[in-house]
Amino acid sequence: MPLVLEQPDYAWFLRGAGATDVRVNDRVLTRSCLLAPDQLVEDWPARDPGALTEADLQAMLALRPDVLLLGTGARQVFPPAAWRAACLSRGIGLEVMDNAAAARTYTVLAAEGRRVVAGFLLPG
Repeated sequence: MPLVLEQPDYAWFLRGAGATDVRVNDRVLTRSCLLAPDQLVEDWPARDPGALTEADLQAMLALRPDVLLLGTGARQVFPPAAWRAACLSRGIGLEVMDNAAAARTYTVLAAEGRRVVAGFLLPG
């Protein structure tokens, strides 16, 4: 069986994520970040899923997503209800999961050409 390496046709691709780091292209990030196929925002100030603010959400919305993925670290923790309401009023999907699941979902959606933005909360 021949194996073929396929490179994504977008600038920022995700190689994986865990509770303490996110691997984007050839880089290992240890601070919270936002990722879209065409943009990487390093050092997103959000750290704690229990302390997410409107400003944290606005940073994600500024990347013009159709779907938001929120990776909340080692386990799934839901953001404030105002986040879901803000996304719903704009017609933007919001999915919340642990970082590893968010990474897998991001990879599938980005490969489909969807306008997806993922936020990964990291303790660093």
